[in-house]
Amino acid sequence: MAVKLDEIRAAAARVAASHGLDVVDLEFIGPAKERTLRIFLEKNAAGRAQLKAAIAAGADGLPERLIEGTLSVEQLSGITHDDCAAFSRDFGVLLDVEDLVAGAEYTLEASSPGLDRKLSRREDFQRFLGCLVKIQTFEPIRNNRHWQGRLVAGSGTDETITLDLAAVKQNSKTRKTGVDTVEIALGNIEKAQLVPEI
Repeated sequence: MAVKLDEIRAAAARVAASHGLDVVDLEFIGPAKERTLRIFLEKNAAGRAQLKAAIAAGADGLPERLIEGTLSVEQLSGITHDDCAAFSRDFGVLLDVEDLVAGAEYTLEASSPGLDRKLSRREDFQRFLGCLVKIQTFEPIRNNRHWQGRLVAGSGTDETITLDLAAVKQNSKTRKTGVDTVEIALGNIEKAQLVPEI
């Protein structure tokens, strides 16, 4: 039973946009009778700008860490429970009408990508400059595939990112490389995610 992930992603993006949201990622997992379609959402750029304006205006009901500045708006998806519920309702109807998921047995979940969100697109690396990240590469760099550091240079027109390794305590294998920064090609990144700084 083939699942049309590209079509599902495109449909999810249309519904998300109508709610002022962006699709960060999606996954379709589980055995045949317990399948789960999980959609990770966040406020779109306009929604994040409104959140920044609310912080500047001193609005009530915002998370303490946002007000203190220990958590940036870019790191926080800004999505609420109500956002997830509204998206799930509308997207569930669209999935059924367009029959994008073959077979009727699956669970639809909508959620925030979390503070340890995945980074997969070039834009993600640009957006999260200055944040701590954990990266696993396909091919070793200096005999190491696992890196953790602060993202100090992202891929604008370049196809590489640079990590400042001095930003965090490194494991013995990374220390043995003898470098303070590492440059990693985007095409060599198998997995990348933010490391929460709380």
